[in-house]
Amino acid sequence: MSFIATIEALFQQPPIPFKPEQQSLKGWAMYCLRDRGFKVVYAQNADFAIETREGNKVYFNVREAPIDPDATKAEAKIGWIVRDRATNQITVIAPQS
Repeated sequence: MSFIATIEALFQQPPIPFKPEQQSLKGWAMYCLRDRGFKVVYAQNADFAIETREGNKVYFNVREAPIDPDATKAEAKIGWIVRDRATNQITVIAPQS
C-alpha cells in the first residue's frame, strides 16, 4: 500500500470523528495522523509535514473547500487533505514530484 493510500485509509476510519465546533480541521488531521504513528512535524510553507521513516518530509495543506486545479499547480510539492463538507468525506491529493 502506498504512503498516500495509507493516509486515505486512515481518514476513512479516523480514531475520532471530526467535530468542527470543537476543533480545527488541521488540528484534527494532525491528531489522527499522530494517533496512528505518523511523525507530524512543523512546516514553514505548509500546514504540516509528515516525516517518513527514511527521513524525507511530505508536506500537506488542509482545507474544507474544493481544490482549484491552478492552486495545486502553483504548490505542486505540497499535498492536500480535503474535507467535503456535504459528505464529510476526506480526499488525500498527493504532492507532485
